[in-house]
Formats: sequence, C-alpha cells, structure tokens
Amino acid sequence: MLHPIAFVTQPGRFAAPLLMAGASLLFATMGVAVKLASAHYAAGEIVFYRGLVGVALIAAWVRWRGGTLRTPVPAMHLQRSLAGVGALLLWFFAIGGLPLATAMTLNYMSSVWMAVFLVAGAWLFGTSRIDGRLVAAVLAGFAGVALVLRPTIDERQLVYGLAGLASGVLAAIAYLQVGALGRAGEPEPRTVFYFSLGGVAGGAATMAVGGASAHSLRGVLLLLAVGLLATLAQAMMTRAYAIGRTLGNAALQYLGIVFATAYGLWLFDEAVTASAALGIALIVAAGLAATLLRTRAGGRADAADA
Repeated sequence: MLHPIAFVTQPGRFAAPLLMAGASLLFATMGVAVKLASAHYAAGEIVFYRGLVGVALIAAWVRWRGGTLRTPVPAMHLQRSLAGVGALLLWFFAIGGLPLATAMTLNYMSSVWMAVFLVAGAWLFGTSRIDGRLVAAVLAGFAGVALVLRPTIDERQLVYGLAGLASGVLAAIAYLQVGALGRAGEPEPRTVFYFSLGGVAGGAATMAVGGASAHSLRGVLLLLAVGLLATLAQAMMTRAYAIGRTLGNAALQYLGIVFATAYGLWLFDEAVTASAALGIALIVAAGLAATLLRTRAGGRADAADA
C-alpha cells in the first residue's frame, strides 16, 4: 500500500495542477471539520491537535524514508512557526464565527497583502519604482473585502472578520519565510514538521491559559480529521509549488474558496449574496494579478516556495 505522504513527495509522479486542486479541496474540507469542531473546542485546542497529528505523520514518514529532522536553520523555522501558527489560530477562530466561504476568502488575501508589502517597501525605501498595476490590484483586493464583509457580518461578528483579515497578513509573512527556507535548502517534509511542531507549542500555550475542553467521540474524530486533512493538504500544496508553475498553482489554490462556498451552502445553509460573490471574484482577480506582477518583476513570486 502506498504511504499517503509518498503520494505527494515522489517527484514526477503526479502533475502539479492535480496536486494543487486536491490540496484546495482538502483545505476546504478541513475548514468544514474546523467549523464543526469549534462547537466543542477553542481555536487554540484545534491548532494543538492539528499540529500533533502532523508531527506524528511527518516524523513517521521521514523515519521510514531514512531521513533526518535535524535542521541547520532552527531560527528560520522558529520565525516561520511564529507567523504561521499565529495565522492558523486567527483563521480557525474566524472559521468558528463566520460563514465558511467568508473566512476562507479573508485568509486567501495573503497574496494581496504580499503586494501591499512590496508597494510599502518601494514607497518607504525608494528601492524601486512603485508599479501602478500592483497598487490597482491591492485596491481591488480591499474593495473585494468590503463587498464580502458588508453583507455577511453584523456587529457581533466584527471581531471574527478582523481576525480573518489578520490571519491573511500573518499568512503572507509565513509564505515569505517558507520561501526563504526553500532557498536555504530545507526539504519540504522538514518544513511541514517544524510548522506542525510550532502548532503543538502554540496550541499548548493557549490551553495553559484558557484550559482544555472535555473530549467526546465526535470531537476526537473531528480533531483527527482536521489534522489528517491539513497535513496531507499542506504536503500536496508544498509539492505542487516545488514542481509546478507559480501562477497556475495560485489560480488553482483559489478553488478552495469555490469548494468552501459549496460546502457552506450544502452543510450550513450559508447562501452567498450577489455582492459577496462579486467581492470574492475581485479578491481572486487581485490575488492572481499580484502574483503575476511579482513573478514578472522578480523572476518568481516570493511565495512560490510556499
């Protein structure tokens, strides 16, 4: 029987588009499990168990392959984990209080936030000319956010919306750090392992402050589903970016919003209004435009290694 992680790590066996589309579906399915688990557990607890499953799976895989988890760049992994785990905590919190498609869309603003970083850096330091097309992509992305949030969020949900936006900012920072790890020669399973380990540490810290919830069979199964789906999806996405084209992968990654919208309508009766649909389309277009412009400007997007 083929080991599930071998499905995504053996080079040349599977095309990047198939891996990326599969990862998007699994991430959206993970979002369903997170939303259901939020009725039983706090966001930090879900992050803890998601990381625990990931650590166990990746460690077993690396040992089976005869590899090592020892890293020459622990500080880089720590920085990546701080941003990535922070993004995960905020995203899981947002999923618990927002429609699934809305929470997914806000987290996928990371490409637009990376464009914001580039524009802000060019303006502050004058290292390069500000690209008007990149500014337009940023403005389109924020217009999309306004359309997505206005019809779906009331005052009680505002904190969840802000958390979703913040998760996108931290996700953008984490993607840049993953790119740096790839350029430093860190193999993909090791990067996923230390991120999962960071999730265990971060989740444990929140549980030490807020306490732990009692378990039930349903809760345990949901936590296990979150961990399995997230680990496999992240491995598939990482591999797709390693062997595929940046823009093509970015486009297919946005399928996660489509899948989340379908799940929300099917499972949670979360209808999408016309203005929200327009906002999602604007965010997707802005993210793709920002990715294309960064790729052309720098040879490849900084987030490509993510």
